[in-house]
Amino acid sequence: MDTAIVFATSLFIAVLAAAGFAPAQADWNKGTATFYGGADASGTMGGACGYGNLYAAGYGTNTAALSSVLFNDGWSCGQCYLIMCDGAATPQWCRAGAAVTVTATNLCPPNWALPNNNGGWCNPPRPHFDMAEPAWLQIGIYKAGIIPVLYQQVKCWRQGGIRFTVGGFNFFELVLVSNVAGSGSVRSVSVKGGSTGWITLNRNWGANWQCNSGLVGQPLSFAVTSTGGQTLYAYNVVPSWWTFGMTFTSNQQFSY
Repeated sequence: MDTAIVFATSLFIAVLAAAGFAPAQADWNKGTATFYGGADASGTMGGACGYGNLYAAGYGTNTAALSSVLFNDGWSCGQCYLIMCDGAATPQWCRAGAAVTVTATNLCPPNWALPNNNGGWCNPPRPHFDMAEPAWLQIGIYKAGIIPVLYQQVKCWRQGGIRFTVGGFNFFELVLVSNVAGSGSVRSVSVKGGSTGWITLNRNWGANWQCNSGLVGQPLSFAVTSTGGQTLYAYNVVPSWWTFGMTFTSNQQFSY
């Protein structure tokens, strides 16, 4: 990293620290960013993490689809990244002094028909963010289309507690764990019914965790461990009268 970038990023980190935002790591990484989903971000709903309606899920429009090298087969779902346009590389396409924190909610798949440096922006090994348009416009000029960025993973801040959406049918439960603060992503999940012991869930896809047990009619408790290493217990967060498709919010939240 050259002297101009070191000075700019050091100054920026100092400003963030003064404002109470502490970066998770000292070094910034280089990547690129494009945008998708339209001016209202309606095209970003759903996605490879399974959060569905991002407004209802609490993520809003500050979201991004990650290239496969960052997405890590879905283990990065929910993580937060502080991103700023690399003004030292393309000052004409950057909003000076601006930065935005986005949540990983989707995968930007590779496009093998195009070269990595000409349209295949999400091809390995490129670290790339395909950001919701409103988020991207906070740091870049629309006409640019693609900009070089400096980024780092940071702590996530969420309103309220961890949310559990219980999908599935009969003896198959698919639990979406969302609104995760701290590291933002989940390492492991276990469930306990009113008449069962703790059952380890397997991650099915994105932020969805799978269980093959007859839990209908039982209150459910969850033990969730974040990728930051913190474990929280949400006892009886799901009442016995739950039905598939319902979402329940705990009063627990991660701090790291």
